[in-house]
Amino acid sequence: MRQNFFQERSVTALLLVSLLGMVWTSCSTTVKERQSGQPVPGVVMSKYYLDNVRVPNELNYKPNKSFIYETPQFKAGILHFTKWRLDVLSLINFFIYNMEKDNWKLITSYSGKESFLNFSKPDKTCTIRIIEKWTGTTDVEIQVGPLGEKKM
Repeated sequence: MRQNFFQERSVTALLLVSLLGMVWTSCSTTVKERQSGQPVPGVVMSKYYLDNVRVPNELNYKPNKSFIYETPQFKAGILHFTKWRLDVLSLINFFIYNMEKDNWKLITSYSGKESFLNFSKPDKTCTIRIIEKWTGTTDVEIQVGPLGEKKM
């Protein structure tokens, strides 16, 4: 009887682990935009922040961690976003494709647990920092500011 009890508990534990594994993998998400730039029908894909930085709607904006400076001529700031279970490579591809489409020039990019994308326009610069945390969340920090001129 004692052996039956342990077998039942083992089977129950195995089923629970399998179920959790299926739920875990089914919760993963990707940025829902095709490489061609065409949105998925019926889904609002992205929103512009600071006038011309497109951010996927899947990212959750954190206004309490963000800062925006605005004048009649210019908008600058640091924006923070988070998302749980996000495909980071897809997010990087989203930013590279859409920033270039919006006339930003990719200057440098670094990928790893922390990824950096640096873009510029004639009058401003943008740095996108993507951080994968061990908890499964992804933090995105977008910094936009004026492009400084060197004075000699």
